[in-house]
Amino acid sequence: MTDPTVPTDPTALPAGAGRLRQNEIYTQGIHGRRPRVPTDHAELERRARRVMSDRAWAYIAGGAGEGSTMAANRAALDRWAIVPRVLRDVSSRSTGIELFGQQLPAPVLFSPVGAGALAAHAADVHIGHAAAELGVPYIFSNQGSAPMETVAAEMDRVRSGAPRWFQLYWSTDDDLVDSLLARAEGMGANAVAVTLDTTMLGWRPQDLNLGSLPFARGEGIDQYTSDPRFTEIVAQRVRAAVGGEKPEISVGAIKTLFSIARNAPGSLMKNLTAPEPRVAVQTFLDIYSRPSLNWDDIAGLRDRTTLPIVLKGVLHPDDARRAVDVGVDGIIVSNHGGRQVDGAIGSIDALAAIAPAVDGRIKVLVDSGIHTGADVFKAIALGADAACIGRPHMYGLALAGADGARDVVANIIAELDLTLGLAGYTSIADVDRDALQRV
Repeated sequence: MTDPTVPTDPTALPAGAGRLRQNEIYTQGIHGRRPRVPTDHAELERRARRVMSDRAWAYIAGGAGEGSTMAANRAALDRWAIVPRVLRDVSSRSTGIELFGQQLPAPVLFSPVGAGALAAHAADVHIGHAAAELGVPYIFSNQGSAPMETVAAEMDRVRSGAPRWFQLYWSTDDDLVDSLLARAEGMGANAVAVTLDTTMLGWRPQDLNLGSLPFARGEGIDQYTSDPRFTEIVAQRVRAAVGGEKPEISVGAIKTLFSIARNAPGSLMKNLTAPEPRVAVQTFLDIYSRPSLNWDDIAGLRDRTTLPIVLKGVLHPDDARRAVDVGVDGIIVSNHGGRQVDGAIGSIDALAAIAPAVDGRIKVLVDSGIHTGADVFKAIALGADAACIGRPHMYGLALAGADGARDVVANIIAELDLTLGLAGYTSIADVDRDALQRV
């Protein structure tokens, strides 16, 4: 899986990394070899749709309601134009940044995407491999398709100490929250990103029209079925349910049972007859997220973990100020890729208002609708410290596994480097709003 155009130094990309990658692709073209994944988002999306199942496409590519928030994310980016400056020496450039004490080669992270196995088996392991090759962080999904320890081991195999974060969905069971946090610390997480905007699922017609919720089939609950506290809760429920109501039997239910059995730890045959896998699914659906989550919970999180705390899903300047006041280390400006509230503000519009309110007191990241290196440049210019890439790397994963996920993000970083130089800048630290004009 090693790509000669991928840097081996985790602290910096070589000067001209964008040109190196560009030239490598053209050199391969001399031999009639085209890139494994398209280098533009539109074609990447089209090809991924052809290879993904209807269920996978609905869950990963779909949005809330009529999809207007997804459209707003792109429209917000289009409202800002880059204004290149010329006759500046840009022969030597750096895309490196510092984030929570770590030197990173680019201001880019792999976003968490739940139920990734819809796109590829053991998706999280492949994504971790891809991120480790590039030396940029992967935010492990709390709703992942592999235990966090397994993903961390694969990342360390590729690059010792490869950066990784953990996304936390705050369960209704406090002991489970503590268990997940302890595991995140144990597997070497560099931060915990608490998702705030999914205390309940948004209205997602693409999934609803198929009657498809991956978690109900045991897809994307591996962090839970590998957790000692969660398995303890399941065992308690199994004991309490002995002699209880029998489930309805149908062809669909039998298919779902096979899916649950395949995704649960242990042998398929045992899982088909044992109650634990089915009870685990229902337990997850009951307790995975807490609608009552509030600022008091966040204020107490510092006593529960030593990790830097990042709040994911902030869209209002007042909430960003409150995050500063409660003492967290960072926020991710995000509308969950347009998957939660239809008609919500675009993340870049939110960033433009939030960054001045935070004024550098904590780290500010952004996701939702970020597809290209130029998009990342705009986000940095508007005050973000880094940008998170979601759907694009999942499309690359669907097309070419770990190599595809890596290449998609490597292309974004390469375009960022070229955009940096062509806009007249040599360092990410120098890019500010003067680089943009509102259209």
